[in-house]
Amino acid sequence: MKTLNSTPKLDGFRMPGEFEPHDGCWIIWPERTDNWRLGAKPAQKVFVEVAKAISEFESVTVCVSNEQYDNARNMLPENVRLVEMSNNDSWIRDCGPTFVTNGNEVRGVDWSFNAWGGLVDGLYFPWDKDDHVARKVCEIEQKDRYRLDDFVLEGGSIHVDGEGTLIVTEECLLSEGRNPDLSRNEIENVLKEYLNLEKIIWIPLGIYNDETNGHVDNIIHYVAPGKVVLAWTDDKNDPQYEICQKAYEILSNEIDAKGRKIEVIKLMLPSNILITKEESEGVDAIDGTLPRQEGDRLAASYANFYIANGGVVLPLFNDPNDEKAIDTLKSCFPNRKIVGVYAREILLGGGNIHCITQQQPKA
Repeated sequence: MKTLNSTPKLDGFRMPGEFEPHDGCWIIWPERTDNWRLGAKPAQKVFVEVAKAISEFESVTVCVSNEQYDNARNMLPENVRLVEMSNNDSWIRDCGPTFVTNGNEVRGVDWSFNAWGGLVDGLYFPWDKDDHVARKVCEIEQKDRYRLDDFVLEGGSIHVDGEGTLIVTEECLLSEGRNPDLSRNEIENVLKEYLNLEKIIWIPLGIYNDETNGHVDNIIHYVAPGKVVLAWTDDKNDPQYEICQKAYEILSNEIDAKGRKIEVIKLMLPSNILITKEESEGVDAIDGTLPRQEGDRLAASYANFYIANGGVVLPLFNDPNDEKAIDTLKSCFPNRKIVGVYAREILLGGGNIHCITQQQPKA
């Protein structure tokens, strides 16, 4: 495994769409007691359900700390590979590698990770173990990597169509805690080089109250080239309403890198989900970590799903819109099995199924 000095674009590598074939999926086991309630036990059960659901379609590898290895091995099915890896928390979408391919070979892009904002508005400190995750995954898989020591990015802040188009939010990529010394144009140039892009579409904001500074993967999801689902509400009194309207207006009037108009499918949001007293009291309060307080609104969205080889695994919330979300995705993915997992426990940690997974594409 080499660390390369070129860029994916120069080498003819691109980031494929998530709907393209995978070699497998990566997950990190949750255990932080200042983020996951009741010693992370409820969250661990849901991570197991997600791993099981995805393993029906493709191989799954779970990274786990030494302290939790025996517990995770006991809880996870035998067909899920377990590798020991130190970590700060379980958001591999954001700290793991972004894989790129030229059709014959797969490589990893290893962005700098600073826990969603570093010392400006990051969610925990330190984050040094998480910043090593991408390299370690590439070493395990014997994939060459591109490392950016001076560019902060999380995998949840980008969605590509695999054909030259990327969608991002201004709220995240232009936030002060990421790359404050770079202009919007300079940020675009880095992304074009390392993901092999022709066109970047910016929408202003992500899901209301999303602690990642509005990651794009919580509000939209590419389901095919030229086609996205967009989280949606019809409630004009909800602060999310204006955000969705603006995103819809921009996306439906844009042309992608291949000259197509983008088809935008509305994916209804669940009703507002608030942290209960019991959920808040189950989390250890520690300085330097974002607290989980009773009554806080969680950034719940069905758009935070994972596309696997023959399936789609989406979060459910015991909400009347659960069935609508399943039906919407069935129409988007007629050839994949749609599997729902009750995911409130992941949401309580600050993300959802897409945030805890990272696909490794097939060459």
